[in-house]
Amino acid sequence: MDISILEKVRELRGQGNSPKQIARALGMTPAAVAPYVRAVAERTGGRAAEPELAGCWINAGWSEGLGLPDSSGWADDVPDGQETAGTVSVLVARKHGWDKLSVCAYLVDVYCLGVKHVLGPDVMSEMELHRFLPRYFRIYAHGWRDAPLALVRNLVFGAVDYARDLGFEPTAGFAGAAGHLGAWDDKSAIAFGKDGKPFYLAGPDDDVRHVVKTLERRVGPPPNFDFFAPMPETQISLGGHRL
Repeated sequence: MDISILEKVRELRGQGNSPKQIARALGMTPAAVAPYVRAVAERTGGRAAEPELAGCWINAGWSEGLGLPDSSGWADDVPDGQETAGTVSVLVARKHGWDKLSVCAYLVDVYCLGVKHVLGPDVMSEMELHRFLPRYFRIYAHGWRDAPLALVRNLVFGAVDYARDLGFEPTAGFAGAAGHLGAWDDKSAIAFGKDGKPFYLAGPDDDVRHVVKTLERRVGPPPNFDFFAPMPETQISLGGHRL
């Protein structure tokens, strides 16, 4: 077996290319490239290698209200009091073939509900991604910044675990987009909730009564959790308070 070809196959497989795409790229027949693809799979324990990471981005001000390990260096310098506090947007891009990127985006409620919405995976060019970034992060006054993969994995998967402990599952599309973050079998280093306890900010599409009742069952009534529902039509009675 030619080692130089094996290394090229490993690299192409890591970028997400199919065996047929690899064969075309190397000018080989599918039958000739098949043993190399099998060898790469064996060296990765039978699992396809993760496509090469092209970039991770997160909105500035994401860390407000969260507990972070002192040694992480993750917190940013955006002042507290942002209107978007508790709502975090993450975007992850991986190589897809020679000149494309596969992109997934995650909208995360880090104070209560976990992953509320996902986009992708969508295939786009670098130019398309460059145009997409400002549109995706447009609601954040201080824009976005590069983020290490370790941070976004701790944040997204950790928020899912935190929400599950409160009784809430991630949006259905999360299963198809989670792979862009890589495998996860760890415990997040981030402390979720707003300053250590759940804070529910009702959204226009939420079943507010269900969320509140679920929180009451899991953690007890306020002040064990905080809430804010700005829409008058969603007001309900909760322990003497109006929601």
